[in-house]
Amino acid sequence: MLSLQFLVILGCLLLGTRFGGMGLGLISGIGLFILTFVFGIEPGKPPIDVMLTILAVIACASVLQTAGGLNVMMKVAERVLRRHPAYITILAPITTWTLTILCGTGHVVYTMFPIIYDISIKKGIRPERPMAVASIASQMGIGGSPVSVSVVSMVSILAAGHGIGKAVGILDLLSISIPATFFGVLAAALWSMNRGTDLDKDQEFQAKLQDPEQKEYIYGATNTLQDTVFPKEAYWATWIFFAGILGVVLLGSFPSLLPKFGAVGKLKPMSMTLAIQMIMLIAGAVIMMVCKVNSREVSKGPVFQAGMVAIVSVFGVAWMSDTFFQSHFELLKSTLAGVVASKPWMYAIVLFLVSKLVNSQAAAVAAIAPMGVALGVDPKMMVAFFSASYGYFILPTYPSDLACIGFDRSGTTRIGKFIINHSFIMPGLIGVIVGCAVGYILVKVMM
Repeated sequence: MLSLQFLVILGCLLLGTRFGGMGLGLISGIGLFILTFVFGIEPGKPPIDVMLTILAVIACASVLQTAGGLNVMMKVAERVLRRHPAYITILAPITTWTLTILCGTGHVVYTMFPIIYDISIKKGIRPERPMAVASIASQMGIGGSPVSVSVVSMVSILAAGHGIGKAVGILDLLSISIPATFFGVLAAALWSMNRGTDLDKDQEFQAKLQDPEQKEYIYGATNTLQDTVFPKEAYWATWIFFAGILGVVLLGSFPSLLPKFGAVGKLKPMSMTLAIQMIMLIAGAVIMMVCKVNSREVSKGPVFQAGMVAIVSVFGVAWMSDTFFQSHFELLKSTLAGVVASKPWMYAIVLFLVSKLVNSQAAAVAAIAPMGVALGVDPKMMVAFFSASYGYFILPTYPSDLACIGFDRSGTTRIGKFIINHSFIMPGLIGVIVGCAVGYILVKVMM
């Protein structure tokens, strides 16, 4: 029966990925129904705290985007890249990683792709080198952002499951994940500097240049934000958003600032999860009022739409997996607890593979992290291997990777003949492996 139930879950995940994040969450509801009505399993608990935190963060980021704050960040990032075009393969991924950390979503990379392409092709650098690793870096930055869905999910889960070792707060997580993901990105960028054939020696590319129309298409017009003038409200929105992030970090750094509640003698500080929700709602409200944002436009932006999809995905996947896990908790614990506790890298492998199945770091964390806590995996090891939540680059089906291929008019960024040998596989593997290794070392030294 356990095997049949697991096949139901696996089938729903595989089917759901064909319809994107929204389909993944909705089709997980079918799996939940089968587990409950066919197999008679009591439904688990939907991840309410995680979903509300995601909602608050996405609401704030969406208002920021509508106010023009994201475009301000893009303009600054482009200025840095154009000042040092020879180092585009190193600077482009660091830039996209930084933007994701600041904004909490990897979707900011779409605006940067045409700029990275323009700089590299005009400099004679094979566009695949900076573009593929920039796409990877934009997703790795999710693990280091204090306002990303996966980070706030992980903090909520570790807080709810506190009892194994030292409590892990958001500052503890970020102090490991930020340098871990950075060195992962840097290693992938260094490897990318000499990947593929130089353009002047690439026979396929040189053949394209023989056609005047192809040559004009490849080199095209310059894409830039440098000539764009943004209203002052866009800059205000950016600084208000940064102030919100700073507020989250300060409360995470100094828990004594949190109000305490409870009976006399048993006072407990307010949950950091609730603090994040409050600050993000406040930051979004201040941006909306001060920067005169049209509230009707907020829900039309790509950040809001992607965030809503993430909520539905996390809702369905996490609820279905929790239902299965809780019903077989004792059996799974007796079978797997010893193995996972003694070999925490097994947890990292499972997290990595599941992230590919669900095509989402947040959904993978929501599905696997509670299992790790329940099985007795040391929270420090869960933090160390947080980079393993990014595994959906294995197949080039993620929107940012597909967009990257589309923006590379030279055709150097591509999907290989055997699908698995695409432009993103090596930078992704290098980034995640180095990120996990650095995370493990830092945890041993710092925690």
